[in-house]
Amino acid sequence: MYSKEEAKKIRLQFWEQFGKRCEIHPLLSQRRKKWILHRTKIPGVALRFEADRTDAKVILELSQRSEDKRLKAFEILQNYKVILEDGFSNGLIWEFFHEREDSGQEVARIYTILPNANLFRQNQWPDIFNFFIENMARLEENFLQIRDTLKEELDKNQQK
Repeated sequence: MYSKEEAKKIRLQFWEQFGKRCEIHPLLSQRRKKWILHRTKIPGVALRFEADRTDAKVILELSQRSEDKRLKAFEILQNYKVILEDGFSNGLIWEFFHEREDSGQEVARIYTILPNANLFRQNQWPDIFNFFIENMARLEENFLQIRDTLKEELDKNQQK
């Protein structure tokens, strides 16, 4: 087990190394902005990386405070499930209710997972980095195909 400080230091090293890996990865090296993440242009919709002691995830997260708005966004995304899951051989995991450990906030998540990946084992970092890059690139590409439609439908729904 690591102390709180040691764990914090390892996490920081992990994310720094991931950033360096993204700088040289052929798929990303020519991009000015490496990832969309929170810059989706839709409030309450973000793309996220997550890694801990048990797994690694690439996530499309809906964090609208209103459960009704979150449900509506989730339902709209379900209508485009075929597009979102394109290229994911095992599909994606669709989870309407998830409580974030860091904030306790209720969110909806659509994600893919790398099981048995441990952020605290440096020998696994290359596999986690490859998983992150390949799957986030795919999820971003699929998301961008439906982003404008999702935004329009959410805006239309708010005007009602």
